Amino acid sequence: MSSETTTSVKSNGADLRKRHLMVSARMLMLAVGMFGFGYLMVPLYEVICEVTGLNGKTGRISVAESEARLNESLQGADGKFLADREITVEFVGIVSAGGNWKFTPNDREMKVKPGQQYLTSYYAENLSSIPVVGQASPSVSPSAAARYFNKTECFCFTRQEFEAKGSRDMPVTFVIDPDVPINVDRVTLSYTFFKSADQTLSSVDALNPQISASVAAITTY
Repeated sequence: MSSETTTSVKSNGADLRKRHLMVSARMLMLAVGMFGFGYLMVPLYEVICEVTGLNGKTGRISVAESEARLNESLQGADGKFLADREITVEFVGIVSAGGNWKFTPNDREMKVKPGQQYLTSYYAENLSSIPVVGQASPSVSPSAAARYFNKTECFCFTRQEFEAKGSRDMPVTFVIDPDVPINVDRVTLSYTFFKSADQTLSSVDALNPQISASVAAITTY
């Protein structure tokens, strides 16, 4: 084989390896980009749902904003109608598939007036023998009412830590916006309770008395 042929083969091999490296780099960048996009889609979707009411997601407002909306509505031409109007709110508790929980509303339904704040609660119990962190996801139906159903306080805003066999009542303070469509006379607030992906406990000792007692015995000894 001549030197020119050898040089040509080496050059072609180098070019081929270079193209393979470029393709690999592009595929790696594409994979990283897709992972980042998928990671960001969840919080972005949650924000969009809360703002627009898409997919039955409820909103969140402050107590001051809730009171301001009510006062503004009562001063309007339809203030008398608003004061007389009632909406039935039904409460539903769902445990996600595979969840080892007892989860149920303490009130099955309530008669409420738009613009006024109401308090209810849900009962949750960890049926497992180890500490578990739970999380709740709310949804409202019909979807036309979702954007008008707002919470000023809710256990769904934070992760809920339970000790083994632990239980508690968890409050929800809500208000239905006075601008809710006139054809809405019944609303269902549903929570799905599930095991949080983040099982980090703020205080293992507090959530597991057996561990706390063992540590105390060792320290005393």
